[in-house]
Amino acid sequence: MHIARITSKGQITIPVSIRKAAQLKAGDTLEFELKGDYVIVRKIKSPADEYLKGIEETLSEWSSPEDEEAWNAL
Repeated sequence: MHIARITSKGQITIPVSIRKAAQLKAGDTLEFELKGDYVIVRKIKSPADEYLKGIEETLSEWSSPEDEEAWNAL
């Protein structure tokens, strides 16, 4: 069991072991849901994240050292 205390500003620190197991990092978005006296916390992804991942491979053709050199000269 892991325990965290809520600050006067309503903030908590998620224990390191939980962050690692859930693969949470700074900037992640979390969703909170109440079920009875339980609080369920879920990591959510932005729809833009899925879109960017989808086009990432097609954009890689534009990131060669030659492209970087050409763009830096502009």
